[in-house]
Amino acid sequence: MKPEASLRFKIAGAAEFEAIHRLNYKTFAEEIPQHARNPEQRLVDKFHAENTYAICLHADRLVGMVTGRGNRPFSLDQKLADLDSYLPTGRKVLEVRLLSVEKEYRNGFVFSRLVGLLAHHFRERGYDLAIISGTVRQQTLYRHLGFVPFGPVVGTGDAQFQPMYLTLERFLQVSRALSPPSSAVERLLASYLPGPVDVHEDVRTAFQRGPVSHRSEAFLADFCTTKRLLCELTRAQRVEILLGSGSLANDAVCAQLSLLGERGLILSNGEFGDRLIDHATRQGLACEVHRVSWGEPFDYEGIRRLVLRRPELRWLWTTHCETSTGILNELDTLKRICAVAGVKLCLDCISSIGTVPVDLTGVYLASCVSGKALASFPGLSMVFYHHDLAPAPTSLPRYFDLGYYAAQSGIPFTHSSNLVYALQAALHRIRWPETFAHIGAAVLGLRRRLREVGFQIVAPDAHASPAVVTIALPHDISSTAIGHSLKETGYLLNYNCGYLLERNWIQICLMGEWSRHGLETLPDVLAELCARRGARGDQALRYDASLVTQARS
Repeated sequence: MKPEASLRFKIAGAAEFEAIHRLNYKTFAEEIPQHARNPEQRLVDKFHAENTYAICLHADRLVGMVTGRGNRPFSLDQKLADLDSYLPTGRKVLEVRLLSVEKEYRNGFVFSRLVGLLAHHFRERGYDLAIISGTVRQQTLYRHLGFVPFGPVVGTGDAQFQPMYLTLERFLQVSRALSPPSSAVERLLASYLPGPVDVHEDVRTAFQRGPVSHRSEAFLADFCTTKRLLCELTRAQRVEILLGSGSLANDAVCAQLSLLGERGLILSNGEFGDRLIDHATRQGLACEVHRVSWGEPFDYEGIRRLVLRRPELRWLWTTHCETSTGILNELDTLKRICAVAGVKLCLDCISSIGTVPVDLTGVYLASCVSGKALASFPGLSMVFYHHDLAPAPTSLPRYFDLGYYAAQSGIPFTHSSNLVYALQAALHRIRWPETFAHIGAAVLGLRRRLREVGFQIVAPDAHASPAVVTIALPHDISSTAIGHSLKETGYLLNYNCGYLLERNWIQICLMGEWSRHGLETLPDVLAELCARRGARGDQALRYDASLVTQARS
């Protein structure tokens, strides 16, 4: 058996069809004499034009396949009278056929991944029952995957098959049990989302512990350990952990700024800077706004001059990593500007903490979340700070009052022990210097290869986050269509949110657990999909930088 981490699973395209015909012949003409042999040594399935093939590749070699088809009549309709009478009622049925794997790759892993990929593809189209003619030679394997036999054996001689069915819910149950525990094995879909991210098995295990009372001494000790690990990572003196999303953390930051009663400045060069402006507007903060085009770095010298000539501006709030574009704003420069001007610096660090070294020394307030680069489940957010906080019972809602959290040892309300233990497991297991180096090295090759095959990256290299690569697609190629096609090919990318859809952008993010092997092949897969869909064929990706400028504005 070849190393499982080197295998790749995808929905086949036209480029793989010839190899599919030859594996079909090798299995169902030579090994199982269901069809006559021929000198061409290729067998085109009679339903080929209607088939969807899930395949397994080792390098460029096809080593496994299975196909699904939802159009009636099925091949089993021709072999078994009154087929529907054997099946559970109220189901949308597809037929799974041509399950074929090269002998040296035959194990539960390859079989389950092939069937799982096909199940995922058809599940999104409403199918919830699969039928199969399982060779009598592999009945143990099929039963192990959850298939239930029905009706009599069909076929003759050495080509005998047992009709079987598999419900979607049974497959999902079995596939979880069959999933290998090793993080080195690629999951069914290679995830490059900014969140929720794929998490390590240790984190999953920690999350599945039984719930613990948030008032117990044991949980309080573990909660304090989690806070300590967060502070060590960021060099912050204190942190409060809130049960909610990053928007909650930013609302809490906004609430603290309202207590100052002073005017401030918000910087924006993307969607999440604009959201900070929205937070401030809703809270009624007295502030000014400095915007630049999406994907553009700030003019830091201009910002320095602005805050020095406007002494009434007493705080500055911006994003560290602008997730929408991939711009990494200059933390050290902002800290120097604010220190000289005596301005309190506040940061949205939701997509930076965990992807790059972040030193929050000198930062007044900073927000973060559990479900992105900290590589845990979503559901926890946090605010880092250094100063003493007092409760503000007459000025702030209880849930936004960080001083109230501090006065209650960080747990004023019911907390989720499951989420806290999962986050703690993620913080314990990750070696941050190695993680930062790994992300940085991987993104260099990724950005280079994307440009080689013709893609335009929104953020300039000198100001780019290593963990967020935003790509501006040509106008005649739909980001939605490409995102759907990538999902069927085995890749999860970020595209299906309003600000990306509006600009026809798509994102590759390196947060949580992500596949290095999948990342190496992704640019070429993306280029192939775009070339097929582009109105100008192979030249579809050859466009100029004006597309990015237009999309930014």
